[in-house]
Amino acid sequence: MNNHKQTNLILVTNVNCVKCAQVKEILKRIAPDFPGLNVREIDMTTDEGREFINKYSIMSSPGIIIDDKLFSMGGTTEKELREKLKEN
Repeated sequence: MNNHKQTNLILVTNVNCVKCAQVKEILKRIAPDFPGLNVREIDMTTDEGREFINKYSIMSSPGIIIDDKLFSMGGTTEKELREKLKEN
């Protein structure tokens, strides 16, 4: 298993979003296990955020985009995220 591959994860978030905060906590916990993980957070109310919402049809926050593919919206579990990152 190669965990050193560069993986880009974009988190499209909203202020005061409980699920966004949960996903950020999950990412903090799992980051040490995925040294190649590059996380970028984008506020959905910015122009860039709106572009991502339109491009990936994100209906609820947070939108999680992994290597240019929409992985989930509205949150995820640590287990699901770990499994997806192991696949990459």
